[in-house]
Amino acid sequence: MIKPHGGKLVKRLATEKLREEAKELEKIEVRREVALDVENIGFGVYSPLEGFMCSEDFESVLWERRLSNGLSWTIPIVLDAEGEEGESYALVCDGKIVGVIEVEDVYSYDKKEYARCVFKTTDIEHPGVRRVYEMKDTLLGGKVWFIESIDNRFRSYDFKPEQTREIFKRWDYVVAFQTRNAPHLGHEYVQKIALMAVEAFTGGNAGLFINPVIGRKKKGDFKDEVIIKAYEALIENYYPKDRVFLGIWKTEMRYAGPREAVLHAIVRQNFGCTHFIVGRDHAGVGSYYKPYEAHEMLKEHDDLEIKPLFFKEFHCCDKCGVISKSVCPHEGKEFSGTYVRNCLICGMKCEFMREEVLEVISSFEDPFVGDGNGS
Repeated sequence: MIKPHGGKLVKRLATEKLREEAKELEKIEVRREVALDVENIGFGVYSPLEGFMCSEDFESVLWERRLSNGLSWTIPIVLDAEGEEGESYALVCDGKIVGVIEVEDVYSYDKKEYARCVFKTTDIEHPGVRRVYEMKDTLLGGKVWFIESIDNRFRSYDFKPEQTREIFKRWDYVVAFQTRNAPHLGHEYVQKIALMAVEAFTGGNAGLFINPVIGRKKKGDFKDEVIIKAYEALIENYYPKDRVFLGIWKTEMRYAGPREAVLHAIVRQNFGCTHFIVGRDHAGVGSYYKPYEAHEMLKEHDDLEIKPLFFKEFHCCDKCGVISKSVCPHEGKEFSGTYVRNCLICGMKCEFMREEVLEVISSFEDPFVGDGNGS
């Protein structure tokens, strides 16, 4: 079994004693996204992190794309709040105590510097940049203990790394697929090609881990429940049941392009995956990142044990079907999220999607995230 990033799966779950003590602690209100970070730290999804970053790790991640100990890490995991060094606080979201932090560091930061380093832009139209600008001016660093989740939707698909690592023992290799979308034929193509490629090159038995992000997304993305129902339909009708596993990751999309691709790879290694599918515009938005920029950045982080599978652009050809552009001599139709959305909004048939998937999406009055940047 592949090792977690850093060699050890972190587990920071509050004891019953701490749960009781937390009720008497001074409270800090946190956003849902921060509450999900507490959960991800608590169950080792963010291994080797044991808490929110102190200034040394924060600065190292911004400028070096590594923790201060040299391990690859590309996205700051931080708590924006006011507090005192040496104090413990109960972290509260939606009226629930979600965790406890023991503050080791209180520090200020430059929001434009944060945005420029992580998102390669300071443009407030970028959804990730906008969220940084909305953050408080002070960050608290320190170890955390998880107490309670604020999002218990899709419980039957909510598996933590300790669980997935046990489940994945049925296979020699596990290919991870990150998604924030309902599936189209292009997604199905890369998933199945990746499975076949891993088996062909290793001679082993491979499984596919479809791992949708469940949490805040930008306007126009598919809602969480639509993504889950659509994948249920696809798997039921087009995948061998013993070769695929559907499980969620509760977090927000940051739209940090290449940096987020590295984080996504780290997280899937922690889940127990050996390979990770990376497309042309992984975790991108608009035109802020170059095509295949995620490929290049992942190549620079060779301390990761998980192996990225780099996929070139593919299209839908009238003669060849769904196929990579590199092996198709014909003109084809590009897979476009905008085109898919327009078809669905206008009630048109979308040739890029399986009929069963279209039926699921059409059953929702509004399958897309609205202005609230919700889930």
